[in-house]
Amino acid sequence: MEAVTITQITPTELASLIENSIKKALALQSKELQTPTDEVLTVKDAAKFLSLSVPTIYGLISKGEIPVMKRSKRCYFSKVELINYLQQGKKKTNAEIGLEVDSFLSNKKK
Repeated sequence: MEAVTITQITPTELASLIENSIKKALALQSKELQTPTDEVLTVKDAAKFLSLSVPTIYGLISKGEIPVMKRSKRCYFSKVELINYLQQGKKKTNAEIGLEVDSFLSNKKK
């Protein structure tokens, strides 16, 4: 740790230092809360999490469409992998597609 010597600080500077420190701490805390913790789910838990029926989950497993871990005759799911699975199915809005087209065309002209 580096030693720092402060000779003079105004009340305004002190308030600014405190405010910045609090903002950094809150940003770190909110970032930690946004990161999903990984849990292992059973078929029933995964069905409930995805709002699907248990037979539908087994159908997705047999088609190889859903990430699954198998141990003996049991199937388990990672909650983080299920979230990623859902995000891969996201459809782009017309505005997002338009921006991609504009970006592609402007890069092609260069």
